[in-house]
Amino acid sequence: MYVCSCFGITEDQVKQHAENGACTPRQIASACKAGTDCGGCVRRIQALLGRGACPRRELIEQHAPALARLDDAA
Repeated sequence: MYVCSCFGITEDQVKQHAENGACTPRQIASACKAGTDCGGCVRRIQALLGRGACPRRELIEQHAPALARLDDAA
């Protein structure tokens, strides 16, 4: 099923980008442009992303400097 009609992005494509590390609608947009034209699909993208595991999100919720911690882990 299509999530973004403007760019022809499907649910499966959004899920694949999420599996590859995209944790937010903005990161999905960077990966495939979904959500960058009319914006009508942003809520659906948010729903697909849910509240799953995301290293950056977990660090932000802990009020830790996300970028510094990720660099240290690498």
